[in-house]
Amino acid sequence: MTEQRIAEIIELVKKEVKPALGCTEPAAVSLAVARSCEALKNAGYKEIESIKVEVSANILKNGMGVGIPGTGMVGLRIAAALGATCGKSVYGLEVLKDLGSNSIDEAKDLDNRNRISILLAQTPKKLYIKATVVSDGHSAATVIEDSHDNISSVKLDGEELMQKSANDGNSPESLHAGDKSTREYNLSVKEIVDFAENAPLGEIEFILESVTLNKALAAEGLRGNYGLNVGRTIMENMKGNLLGDSLLTYAMAVTAAASDARMDGCVLPAMSNSGSGNQGITATLPVIAFAEKQNVDNEKLARALILSHLVAIHIKGYLGKLSALCGCVIASTGSSCGIVYLRGGGYREICNAIKNMVGNITGMVCDGAKEGCALKVASGVSSAIQSALLAMKEICVDSHDGIIDTSIEKTIENLGLIGSKGMSGADRMILDIMVNKA
Repeated sequence: MTEQRIAEIIELVKKEVKPALGCTEPAAVSLAVARSCEALKNAGYKEIESIKVEVSANILKNGMGVGIPGTGMVGLRIAAALGATCGKSVYGLEVLKDLGSNSIDEAKDLDNRNRISILLAQTPKKLYIKATVVSDGHSAATVIEDSHDNISSVKLDGEELMQKSANDGNSPESLHAGDKSTREYNLSVKEIVDFAENAPLGEIEFILESVTLNKALAAEGLRGNYGLNVGRTIMENMKGNLLGDSLLTYAMAVTAAASDARMDGCVLPAMSNSGSGNQGITATLPVIAFAEKQNVDNEKLARALILSHLVAIHIKGYLGKLSALCGCVIASTGSSCGIVYLRGGGYREICNAIKNMVGNITGMVCDGAKEGCALKVASGVSSAIQSALLAMKEICVDSHDGIIDTSIEKTIENLGLIGSKGMSGADRMILDIMVNKA
């Protein structure tokens, strides 16, 4: 593998694996509002008259019921308000990092005075946000699309302050990491395995930051009273006869605990994957759990985590950032591959693990970001470990079964088709059910 190719893959990882504070859909709304407010303040306009946020259906679905860090509240209205009172766009998906009691009170006041409206955007895009803020009779509008922190346009009174070039594949701008889609990196599972095994350690050990962030989130979830307490409940029952103290239950407990905390508004950031904190948690913590139980050194762990994250990124490239398919399906597939690697498996066994995962939990729906996501995370981790154990015995779902193909890349493509196109009707129905509850 050439130095240039190594650099390209590292570029992709750094683009898709980054810290995020709270659920990334509300965070993206906060980011868009914050950037519009900054444009107004830079022009000398300060008094906020109104905030209108137009979002795609999937942003609405994932932002309706999730906790906003440090507030004890849920939803996109308070996320938008906080973007105005304390958001800083320079922080990216940690936009609310400077959250304090004063900014929360100011945000509540904005909301109570009916200054905020959340509307469904008329767009075919799965990920789209337009935040229009009016101040002193002037307006600023920020558009985020395709990726949670991808600000594509900022306008002040209709005049463009910035706009990204269309990715036509020819301009120099289109070659920038922020403009390239995952599919344009032309990854394959075989190349991912080669990269994970052979890339210079110094080039990839940055991935160990995900250990620090996501372990801290798991510890907080086990210590506090968050969400449904899925992780704590599993951990508390590990000493009895019901669950038992095993790698499986430990991995489920710590991963679900991190999700419990994150979805209930914990103020600690997660290391995300492909724009999702839960996906970052699920791609990371089961691998860490196995490494801890097996006393694996940092180099082996770093290579396993790079493998896990890249497999998740690769599969996610076929689905898009948001879909009707639960992201833990993809992320736990990555962690299954990481566990196979830690057990001494190679490319063949990793392909087995992917096929086992695709043959098992494909079809788990995403019905919005919420406290219950921790249950799905726990299920994904359980499947990941089962799939890894079977893979190491040269057992995998046969290509005659369901959507599994002889080719691993075709299998992944099939999964992508199910999630991005086949389940589109289910996605609309789920949103309709959610917004029309009595």
